[in-house]
Amino acid sequence: MAVAAGAVAALGYLRVVSPYETGNYPTCPTLALTGLYCPGCGSLRALHELANLDAAGAVAMNPLLLVAVPVLVVSWFLWARRTWTGRRRQRLAPPWALRLLLVVVVLHGVLRNVPALAPWLAPGL
Repeated sequence: MAVAAGAVAALGYLRVVSPYETGNYPTCPTLALTGLYCPGCGSLRALHELANLDAAGAVAMNPLLLVAVPVLVVSWFLWARRTWTGRRRQRLAPPWALRLLLVVVVLHGVLRNVPALAPWLAPGL
């Protein structure tokens, strides 16, 4: 329950304190050092948009986040249920799923830096 309470509190804070204003949050180190967007670039702004119920704005910032959030929420519920019932986890995930996740994240990171795909994948700064 502490994890859920912390997530709700962080999302509430993010709803009020805008990442669009400079100085409120740190800059992405990858973007600052290389000038390239990492797979997570725009996630803070996307969460801000989701907290303000703007799904289209969230997609414009980081489309992968809209896929990741439901997966993370379901994973947390499954973890909480296992913890509550005392059942042990068999394994993290099937190896093929972990490989697929790695490929998707790396591919997202590469494709969002392709200039022709920037209107759809690059974060709208």
